Amino acid sequence: MSIVTETSARERMSLAKDAARRIGLLSDEEKADALHAIADTLDAATDEIVAANAEDLERGTRDGLAEGLLDRLRLDGPRVAALAAAVREVAGLPDPVGRVLDRRTIGGGVELTKVSVPFGVVGAIYEARPNVTVDIAALALRSGNAVVLRGGTAAEATNAALVSAMRSALSGRGIDPEAIQTIDAFGRDGARELMTARGLIDILIPRGSAQLIETVVTESTVPVIETGAGVVHIFVDATARSDWTREIVVNAKAQRPSVCNAVETVLVHRDALPLIPALLDALDAAGVTVHGDEVVCALSPKVVPATDDDWATEYLSLDLSMRVVDGLDEALQHIRTYSTHHTESIITEDHGNAERFLAEVDSAAVLRNASTRFTDGGEFGFGAEVGISTQKLHARGPMGLPELTSIKWIGRGAGHVRG
Repeated sequence: MSIVTETSARERMSLAKDAARRIGLLSDEEKADALHAIADTLDAATDEIVAANAEDLERGTRDGLAEGLLDRLRLDGPRVAALAAAVREVAGLPDPVGRVLDRRTIGGGVELTKVSVPFGVVGAIYEARPNVTVDIAALALRSGNAVVLRGGTAAEATNAALVSAMRSALSGRGIDPEAIQTIDAFGRDGARELMTARGLIDILIPRGSAQLIETVVTESTVPVIETGAGVVHIFVDATARSDWTREIVVNAKAQRPSVCNAVETVLVHRDALPLIPALLDALDAAGVTVHGDEVVCALSPKVVPATDDDWATEYLSLDLSMRVVDGLDEALQHIRTYSTHHTESIITEDHGNAERFLAEVDSAAVLRNASTRFTDGGEFGFGAEVGISTQKLHARGPMGLPELTSIKWIGRGAGHVRG
């Protein structure tokens, strides 16, 4: 189903608000069936989606879009199939709506229950990430919410094709397609309206660059769940195994460097210096450019001298900063200074150091002897994710279905009055 272009951004948000009331009343089976229909429609529309994506990629290349953003933007047949598979996985997850979170009796007989309920309308602002279009729509619908999407100019054609397919699937199941809206056509003006649509948008989630997130957080009058940039660290402790160090660091950096859970800074204990040459060779073989401090630079002519800015940089590319530290205390201090509180990992066989790292690092996900790439809604078993929250209110870390619900207190009495 094509999207009506004559409506304004605010009118589309109002349509989503009306649709949210009906979506919130759908049964578990009806929501799951709608998502299976969306997955089937995405599979059937693969050629149209890939063709639309090719337009965006061509324009992005012409406009000088960074390679990391082009990778996030790119959809081919297997990636569309993966999106459809993720939607089916979300369909199979337990319904987060109607969970009884608390139960008690008050006032001499009023039965009180605390239950999970949909937010209503979830807004999302993101950049060059067409997978987010599907992920957030699927999670929103599974949790009984409508969704309003602002996916950015870079992916406008792709997002239009994806939204059209999903709306068509809802319509085919007799569900109001206005539950999925895009305001891409209204550009930055539409984004500003979304950020200030208090009363129409119940919660707003930004995903993208640090600049985009900061803009949404500071300019919105709608409540925002902040998803942060990923200046992600790995600390190679004195007792780190050489093979684990190579495999974990290379995976965390090179498997997919354009995502927020890719490692950006590796801190190496001075006593682990013998591990660095082999690590540098492995990173070089993976195409990674290392920006190192003086100690690291002295170990290889291929290392680029690091600047102060490197320690605070989310590269989103095959670049990595590396610094030698005197011990765990210095590593923890560096992380406190430069971390965006996304994900940090320690490689060690010292149980005491590992447990101290896990306890003291104040990030949404903290790992021991594991790649930072595991911080992901799909890997955590959520089917997909709305984003990775780096704040502490309501949600933190990868956000799945429960994070898209609020609560309601329901009381059932029999003529009870308060004394």
